Amino acid sequence: MTRDHVTLELPKILDLLAEQVSTADAAAAARSLEPSGDYDAVLRLLDETDAAYQLMARFGAPSFGGTESVLNALRRAEAGASLSLRELLHVAAVLQTIRGVKDWRRRCEGVETVLDDRFDTLAPNAFLENAIVTSVVSEEEVADAASAELKEIRRKMRAANTRARDTLDKIIHSPTYQKALQEPIVTIRNGRFVVPVKMEFRSAVPGLVHDTSASGATVFIEPMGAVEANNELRTLALKEQAEIERIIAALSAQVGQFAESLAADYHILTELDLIFGKARLAYQMRAVRPELARDRHLVLRNARHPLLDAKKAVPISLELGGAYDTLVITGPNTGGKTVTLKTVGLLSLMTACGLMPPVGDNSRVPVYGQVLADIGDEQSIEQSLSTFSAHVKNLVRILGTADDTALVLTDELGAGTDPVEGAALAIAVLEQLRSQGACIVATTHYAELKAFALREPGVENGSCEFDVQTLQPTYRLLIGTPGRSNAFAISEKLGMDPCIVDRARTLVSGEARRMEDVVNDLENRRIALEEQLAATKEDRETARRTREEWERLQQTLEKNKDKELEAASAQAARIIERARADAAALMEELNALRKEKQSADFVDRAEQARHRLKARLDEMERRADPVREKKAAPAAPSRPLQVGDDVIIVDLDRPARVLSLPDAEGMVEVQAGVIRTRLSADRLQLQPERKQKQPAGAARSTAESRATRAARSEIDLRGMTSDEAIIETDRFIDAAVMSGLSEVVLIHGKGTGALRTAIGQHLRRHPSVAAFRPGTYGEGETGVTVVTLK
Repeated sequence: MTRDHVTLELPKILDLLAEQVSTADAAAAARSLEPSGDYDAVLRLLDETDAAYQLMARFGAPSFGGTESVLNALRRAEAGASLSLRELLHVAAVLQTIRGVKDWRRRCEGVETVLDDRFDTLAPNAFLENAIVTSVVSEEEVADAASAELKEIRRKMRAANTRARDTLDKIIHSPTYQKALQEPIVTIRNGRFVVPVKMEFRSAVPGLVHDTSASGATVFIEPMGAVEANNELRTLALKEQAEIERIIAALSAQVGQFAESLAADYHILTELDLIFGKARLAYQMRAVRPELARDRHLVLRNARHPLLDAKKAVPISLELGGAYDTLVITGPNTGGKTVTLKTVGLLSLMTACGLMPPVGDNSRVPVYGQVLADIGDEQSIEQSLSTFSAHVKNLVRILGTADDTALVLTDELGAGTDPVEGAALAIAVLEQLRSQGACIVATTHYAELKAFALREPGVENGSCEFDVQTLQPTYRLLIGTPGRSNAFAISEKLGMDPCIVDRARTLVSGEARRMEDVVNDLENRRIALEEQLAATKEDRETARRTREEWERLQQTLEKNKDKELEAASAQAARIIERARADAAALMEELNALRKEKQSADFVDRAEQARHRLKARLDEMERRADPVREKKAAPAAPSRPLQVGDDVIIVDLDRPARVLSLPDAEGMVEVQAGVIRTRLSADRLQLQPERKQKQPAGAARSTAESRATRAARSEIDLRGMTSDEAIIETDRFIDAAVMSGLSEVVLIHGKGTGALRTAIGQHLRRHPSVAAFRPGTYGEGETGVTVVTLK
């Protein structure tokens, strides 16, 4: 880790990466990452991070939790040493993680990535894993199932333990020994069962003394009757320990047999943990993979410094190494110049480490051989270095190492000394670095450097925007425009005497004033161009929305046309079928009349039949052209159209509302359902205005005639009470059934929903209704009910 990396805060990014991994070794690997200067190596690292990023997006991340380093344990086991129970459990945890990661990759079917070689290399060892898991219960206990011998030993120990306790229980509960016992309990001393006896009664309980209390008032005696059982327990305990050591040695030997493959798998787990940690960090930073450039052309789009709050940081966009190889950034203090330098350097280093930087789409990052930075105040009292001296010492180091693969970042170049000499030195340093082939981003306050960037090919000005009105920086980076110090404007805003400010302006040299005027003119032109660009974008967006609305309208009209054609075809089929039935009935009646030609009332009956025939023919003719009246030319409106008028689009038979008056071409903007469109005024017809509500008894005195209702497929019930609407609905449905309609529309409006609910409840009980539903998109949605008739 070089001083330049520390200056650009790369260690802080690596600490964030270490927090995203699960194992200690992966965290250590994260903190020790070094940027690579090799294109192929960086491309491979980015491919790995991107593969993990894509897998996480589709299948989630594999679990590496609970994995401890087992490398030392594996080396000891391979050398023949016995491992501790803790180490065996760690080996088992690694084996479980290997199996889990392998199973996770198997579930990610149909996806091939550059990480597959690592996943394929992992070799689960179920035999060794089961052997350890079934034998070791915890860091302090081996399971009975570890071996048949251990199980038998422990069974005998439990039996001997029971016998010893039974013997001692008889003693402590015997009336003979009640006075001699300090307490009627059984305890353990030196691994043997004993009873506490009062010192003065020690001869009353025959046995072996194993201990004495601190006060000397109690002795712990092993009664002679329990000696044999305690001896057996002691012998069995030694056998148990020997068997446990044998089991651990056997398990350790098995681990040693697979030590090499286990170590390789552990290294792969650590690498995968680090790679998926990079992907998790990318998700956290909302980063994307940039294009990796073989040349020196850097393109950053909406780049953010990864250590700043993403919600507050202002993104920057810049290019370097294409049309120009040197960018000189000027502007006021705290305007964001140093943050821009660090952002460019840090994102380049992150990319070289295989990390996705927080940039926008279409960003492009080269692989730099070295990133050199002179940022900050490095003055040192101990080394007798002033601010200027520290900068010069750093610049000497950079000039000595920079080449055509280097990215050089310098902050306040030439500052800390006489402005004239400092500006000259800064220009000389830039010229030398350019001659060495380096790409450079430098910040400064010197007007001489602004002029240098204006006249020198391959050098570009940049500035950090400052709002003089609010006295606050906007943190926007502007390329192509030199920055202004704004010292005079800021002083006036803060209340300094205008006379003093004016006097200061007169003291500025003519060349400096001309330079400031040029910068000011460029700034005004930039603002004007940005306003024009914003207006153009707004117009383009409006045109795009209008085009999309027209496309949606056209699609809706096409759908409605197909529906109308289908409905007309079905209705025509029903008319033909009914006409055929009527014709057959007429033929039967004529045949019957011919047979009764000689009857007395033949003439009267024939006349009646003739009238009935004429009536039926008229009815058939009316049904044969059910849309004749609907398609008639619209009547001239009784008055000119007004905004808010309810109209009918005649050729579509759709209700609409007028949004604007006719223009010079006679076009009117209307709202039909959710669609806004412009139509010719001669395609619109005013809807008849509804009457005011009348008492229930006279509510239908102005209703349409039955013949008029029969020719319509919809009825408007808005403005009626529930009872009025139900009565009118019944009349309308009866007329529709008589007219042969299969589907009608009830318009009740949205409102509070009370009218819709009352009509729905009535339709459920209506004998002529087969089904009903709310309107769909384009039909009126919940403001209408579509009824299917039986």
